[in-house]
Formats: sequence, structure tokens, C-alpha cells
Amino acid sequence: MSQNKVEYCTSCGIRLEEKGNVKFPCPECGNEVGRCISCRQQGNLYKCPKCGFQGP
Repeated sequence: MSQNKVEYCTSCGIRLEEKGNVKFPCPECGNEVGRCISCRQQGNLYKCPKCGFQGP
């Protein structure tokens, strides 16, 4: 797993400070990806900045 620590939502760019936000490894390369609660609830796509993997 990458040592890269994400501070912002990968989908919308908002700072990950609120409860309900998540950080997880990219399923393709292991780079850390962050999602805010709003993007998670809306099912917004994210794109891994390292490998380009896209997910819901």
C-alpha cells in the first residue's frame, strides 16, 4: 500500500474533515483514495490520480 496520505476527496476536492468520509486503497494500484460523504451518497465517480482507475 502507498504511503501517500489523502486529505481531499478524490471526486470533488473537498477537504476530508467530516464524519462519514473514507480513505481506502485503490483496487488497482493501492494508492490511497479519499471520498467525502456527499460523493459517496450520490455515487459520484472517482479516478485514482496514480493509475487512472475509475470507480463508483
